[in-house]
Amino acid sequence: MSDTISQITPQVVAEHGLNEQEYARILAAMGRQPNLVELGIFSVMWSEHCSYKSSRIHLAKLPTTGPQVICGPGENAGVIDIGEGPNGEKLAAIFKMESHNHPSYIEPYQGAATGVGGILRDVFTMGARPVANLNALRFGRPDHPKMKHLVQGVVAGIGGYGNCVGVPTVGGETNFDPAYDGNILVNAMTVGVADQDKIFYSAATGIGNPIVYVGSKTGRDGIHGATMASADFEDDADAKRPTVQVGDPFTEKLLIEACLELMATDAIVAIQDMGAAGLTSSSVEMATNGKTGIRLDMNKVPQRETDMTPYEMMLSESQERMLMVLKPGKEAMAEAIFKKWELDFAVIGEVTDTQHMILEWNGEVVCDIPLGPLASDAPKYDRPAMSQEDYKQWAGIKPLTPGSIPDSADVGGDLMKMMASPALASRAWIWQQYDSQVGADTAQLSGGDAAVVRIHGTNRGLAMSTDCTPRYCYADPYEGGKQAVAEAYRNICAVGAKPLAITNCLNFGNPERPEIMAQFTGCLAGMAEACRTLDFPVVSGNVSLYNESKATGGGSAILPTPAIGGVGVIDDLSKMMTIGFKNEGDILYLVAAEHWAKPDPTRSHLGKSLWLNLIHGRDEGRTPPTDLIIERSAGNIIRELIDDGLVNAVHDLSDGGLAVALAEMALASGLGAQVEGNDAYSAAQWWFGEDQGRYVISVPDSEALNIALSKGTLNSETAHIGFRRIGKVAGDSVLGVKLSDLRAAHDSFFKEWMGS
Repeated sequence: MSDTISQITPQVVAEHGLNEQEYARILAAMGRQPNLVELGIFSVMWSEHCSYKSSRIHLAKLPTTGPQVICGPGENAGVIDIGEGPNGEKLAAIFKMESHNHPSYIEPYQGAATGVGGILRDVFTMGARPVANLNALRFGRPDHPKMKHLVQGVVAGIGGYGNCVGVPTVGGETNFDPAYDGNILVNAMTVGVADQDKIFYSAATGIGNPIVYVGSKTGRDGIHGATMASADFEDDADAKRPTVQVGDPFTEKLLIEACLELMATDAIVAIQDMGAAGLTSSSVEMATNGKTGIRLDMNKVPQRETDMTPYEMMLSESQERMLMVLKPGKEAMAEAIFKKWELDFAVIGEVTDTQHMILEWNGEVVCDIPLGPLASDAPKYDRPAMSQEDYKQWAGIKPLTPGSIPDSADVGGDLMKMMASPALASRAWIWQQYDSQVGADTAQLSGGDAAVVRIHGTNRGLAMSTDCTPRYCYADPYEGGKQAVAEAYRNICAVGAKPLAITNCLNFGNPERPEIMAQFTGCLAGMAEACRTLDFPVVSGNVSLYNESKATGGGSAILPTPAIGGVGVIDDLSKMMTIGFKNEGDILYLVAAEHWAKPDPTRSHLGKSLWLNLIHGRDEGRTPPTDLIIERSAGNIIRELIDDGLVNAVHDLSDGGLAVALAEMALASGLGAQVEGNDAYSAAQWWFGEDQGRYVISVPDSEALNIALSKGTLNSETAHIGFRRIGKVAGDSVLGVKLSDLRAAHDSFFKEWMGS
C-alpha cells in the first residue's frame, strides 16, 4: 500500500483533532499504523460534527416515532405523512435543520450561504422538491465591533443563496445576547414535499453497482471543515478561513432539477449529498447503511484544481455535489440528464462486499479501512454532567423573592422601550432581503406566529416555525427544553394547523465541561417529555457542540440553544389564522390556564422575563414552568375555535407577555386596543409576565363563543383552560401609546444601526 507520510507523529494526530486514546483505537481497528489519508478520514468521521460521539447516547432518549412518522432520525432528513395531494396521491413532508455556526463567524456570507445550500441538499436528496427555507440566528451585542459585519454578511448570504436557488425564505428568528459575541449561531431549515412512493434513501446496495459522482468539481475549499466545526475558537479564527466552503446557488438549482429528473426514472439505488466531510462521509454512510463495502478510483473524481491528493479530495467540502449508486446499465441515461443540466457526471467506483473503504490512486491502494470503526463503532462518550441542582447552584440561579419584585410605573413607556430594543424590534430589514414569495405558494410569513406554505395544487398548507428561548434554557435546562418545544407547538396551533413533528439543532458549548453536559442533558430531557406529551416527535436534527470562544475572554460559552423547527398541516387554508386585528369592536380574550384567575403569590411570572432585563437591567428569577397538559389543552381549543370560525385573530404569548402580544397584533393590523388590567396582579405581572401556554384571541361575536363554551361543544380536554375578557379592538393606541409612535419605535433599531 502506498503511504503518503513517512511517519504519523503525535503532533500530526493532535492536529487532526484526535486524542491519544482515539488514536490507540485506530491502531487497534487497523492492526497497523494508518497513513495520512486514512488518518484524515478517521479524523473527520470521528469528529463531533460527524460522529455525535458526545451526544449519541442522549439523543436515543428522544421520541422519534408515531403514526405520522414515515422516517425518523438516521437519514438525510425526517419524513412525515401530510395526507393527500391534488390528485389523491399520498404526500410526505421532508425536513431538517442544521447548523453552520463556526463557518459563519469566520466568513459570514459564505458560511451562511453554504449552510442554506447544505440543508437544501439534505432535503432534495430524498426526492423532495424544497418548498420553504427558515432560519434561526443568534448574534452578540449590537455594539460589539464585529457584530454589524456579521449580521450583514449572514443575512446577505442567506438571501443570496435562497433567492438565487428559487426557494422562498418564509420564516425564522433573530436574537441578540452577549453570550454569542465570539460564536454566533446560524441554523438553517428546509422543508420539502414528495410523493410517499418516491422517497429515496442512502443505503448503498447491490454488489458491483456503479458509484456515481455528480454536481460541481472538487476543489480545496472546506478541507477539515467538519473538524474545525468540532472545536472551540481560539484567537486565530481568521486563520481558519480556508476551511469555509464556497457556494454557488445557480449550480445548486441545476443540481436540484437534474436530481429530481433522474429520480423520476428507476435508475437510482441510493443517493447521498456531500455535506460535512464531503466525499468521505457520503461514501462511508452509504456503505454503512447498506452493510456493504465501497471502492473508489480517486483519479476519476472531477477536480477543479491541479495536483489534488486523495487526502484533499476525500476531505474537501466543496459544495453542490452528490454521490449516487445506480442500477447497472443506467449510467448513460443518467449521464445524459446531468450533462443536459451542465453538471459533472463521473462513475468513480463500485459497491463491494468487503465492508471496507478502499481508495485507489495512480494504480495503487492508498486507503483500506474497515467501515465498522469509521461509523457504527465510532467513539461514544458518556461525558460527566452536573446534576440539575448542582448546575443551578453553579449558574447562580435564584428565585425572585416577593419583596424584590419591581412593578411598572408606566406600562406604556415600558412597552415603547421594549418594542424599540434589539430583542423585539422589527426584523423587516432582515426579511425584506429574502425572496419569500418565489413559487407563489407562500400563504403567510412568520411575522405572525408561523409561516404557512400552500401544498401546491391544493387548498391545504404546511405551517412551520423555529423557536427557542436560550435564557430560559440557561436558568433551567429542563424547563427550557420543554418550553422550546411547547412554543413551536403553540405557534403552529395559532395559525390553525395541527402540529405533526419537529426537527432540532442543538447548539451548546464544550461537552467536556460538566456544566455544559448538564445543560445538554437537561434540555434533552425537557424536550423529550414535551414531545411525548404533545405527540410531537423528533424526526431529524443536528448537534453543534464546542460553541465557545477563547478570543472573547477565556472560554465563554454560548447560552444553551436547542433550536426547534416545528411542522404542521392546515387542511383548509381558507381558515388560516393571522395575528392582526380584523374589526373595530371585536372582543379580546386571554386564553390561559384557569389558575391565572387565582394568582399564586409565590410565583412572580417575571423571572427571566424580557421586561425585568430590559427595563430594570436584572437577569434574575427562575424559568417560567411549562405545563404540558395546559399546552396541549389550550392548543386543541385554539384549533377548534379557528376551525369553527369563532375567532378573527390569534396570537400566542411569549417574550414580553401580554403587552407585547397586543402591540404586535395592533401593529399587524393598524387597529388599536382598549384593554384592562387585573387587580389580582401587579401591573408588571399582568402585562409583562411570561407564563406559558397562553394566547390572545379576538372574537367577532362573544355570545357565539359563550354558547359554544356553555354547551361543551369544544374539545373535552379543556377543563384546565379559562377565558378572561380583557377588552376590545378599538382606537389607534395600545396601553396609552399611539400606534404611530409605537411603529416608529419598533422600526427604529435596524434603521439606525444599519443606516437605512
